[in-house]
Amino acid sequence: MAHELYRRYPEFSEGRLAKIRSHVVSRASCAVVARELDLGRRLAEHGGGLQPEEIERLAKNRNVLAALLEAVLGALFLEHGFAPIEEAVVDAFAERIEYALTTHVDHKTELQEALARSGRQVSYVVLSAEGPPHERHFTCAAVVGGEQLGVGEGNSKKAAEQEAAQQALAKLAPDAPIPAASGLQ
Repeated sequence: MAHELYRRYPEFSEGRLAKIRSHVVSRASCAVVARELDLGRRLAEHGGGLQPEEIERLAKNRNVLAALLEAVLGALFLEHGFAPIEEAVVDAFAERIEYALTTHVDHKTELQEALARSGRQVSYVVLSAEGPPHERHFTCAAVVGGEQLGVGEGNSKKAAEQEAAQQALAKLAPDAPIPAASGLQ
């Protein structure tokens, strides 16, 4: 992905390319690509002796799908090398690249950078974690100078922290438009 992004956007700064690449290959993006490639169904078809309900649960799990995609890509690379699979991999992630270019995806970094300019820092506190381990729902707060500036919810701590950071950014700069959340969880 880094090679492709640099080829497409040589005018972008190293920092901008790194942020885009980070989003494109994130767990959430890999899970989206795995769903698009129907890897969950393929996993379910080859359950490896697990109970059908366990296979069904695993085939829908974001972390499992992301890990499955990474394993498939690794196997393809080992079997065929870089050049023969590069175009197919780039094609599979094309929508994720476009999404990363057109959608703000990292409120936590933006908040951290904004606060650093004034010598302040943010910390995140988990307010609650509910549900079984494979279906957790988190509520997190962004805390700056002892004040809770934002609260977010999500299916992962990271997603909840992103939402909390988005709210904190809105409070810090109420007149500045804050882009919509990424929708990836």
